[in-house]
Amino acid sequence: MIARLVLVVLLVWSSAAFAAPAPVLVFGDSLSSAHHIAVDSGWVRLLEKRLETSKNPRRVVNASISGETTAGGVQRLPKILAGDKPALVVLELGANDGLRGLPIAEIRENLTRMIRACLDSGAAVVLLGIELPINYGPQYRDGLRSIYRDLAAEFNLPLVPFLLDGVALDPDLMQDDGLHPKAEGEPKVLDNVWPVLEPVLANLK
Repeated sequence: MIARLVLVVLLVWSSAAFAAPAPVLVFGDSLSSAHHIAVDSGWVRLLEKRLETSKNPRRVVNASISGETTAGGVQRLPKILAGDKPALVVLELGANDGLRGLPIAEIRENLTRMIRACLDSGAAVVLLGIELPINYGPQYRDGLRSIYRDLAAEFNLPLVPFLLDGVALDPDLMQDDGLHPKAEGEPKVLDNVWPVLEPVLANLK
């Protein structure tokens, strides 16, 4: 009886010791879903490939949907958190809200709810900021930009201020719509994310 109990304990310990680490969840919109380019060319897939060959490999779950808004994200996120149980959520939403001119307060509230849901689940959060084209006017653009800065400060989150920094204004790296990177621009997008993401990954359990 004792020997059987010891065996059960060892099996449980062994399973826990060799269990795959909890994944990284990328939760965003078309900027993270490889819009109109091959999936393997998108920055999230490039991140996954980088992690596959790292010292501490970790699976990446890409739950990004083209056209997603913060309101849609609020509805989808709880089920995904419960199902995938990520150690880290990379949150990239707000661009579609901004393009539709939705109220700044509404965008902020929805992002706040998602951040709290992630933290309550035990996941760390990295926040990816976006910016709008200049034709949206400085007041609205500044208001949207401040959401990410203020939430990062409020919740003490690592922040990438502008996901498409160095890409958005380069026509050689952007698709004809002026909103989404070409495949050639996606490595630069990952370069914007990686310096913020890497130290967070290093500290995950």
